[in-house]
Amino acid sequence: MSDLPVTPAIRVLRAAKVPFEGHLYKYVEKGGTAQSAKELGVEEHIVVKTIIVEDENRKPMVVLMHGDREISLKNLARFIGAKTLHPCDPNTANKHTGYMVGGTSPFGTKKQMPVYAEESIFELDKILINGGKRGFLVIIDPKDMERVLKPVKVNVGIE
Repeated sequence: MSDLPVTPAIRVLRAAKVPFEGHLYKYVEKGGTAQSAKELGVEEHIVVKTIIVEDENRKPMVVLMHGDREISLKNLARFIGAKTLHPCDPNTANKHTGYMVGGTSPFGTKKQMPVYAEESIFELDKILINGGKRGFLVIIDPKDMERVLKPVKVNVGIE
């Protein structure tokens, strides 16, 4: 356990007394959740990706989605009352979170942002989510994620 990186995300999890199991894997540029799921031998559905999006006023937010699903930005925009939403470019996402894209965790972001999470994530027994570094995921109970992040639950996943 001591060879795991201590990122802002890990500090938040420890401070919130969230039990977690850290897993390092070989990071592949643009490999995404399919690559990490394959490396760790789990279904991509339980790997939760963290996407930073902005509305038309450049207000950032965090969206958490199953690895094997896409986000309907149109439905999310409608839900939150925004005109449009778009994923942030990597540099902008890095500025908002303090993490490099590919290693973005919803925990311990530099900026406080609203968090939206696909509702069905909370039906899972466990999830793997980024621990704040490329090639580093943590296994946690989604109820703990809910307790710490207090996300707004949405239904905007596209299979």
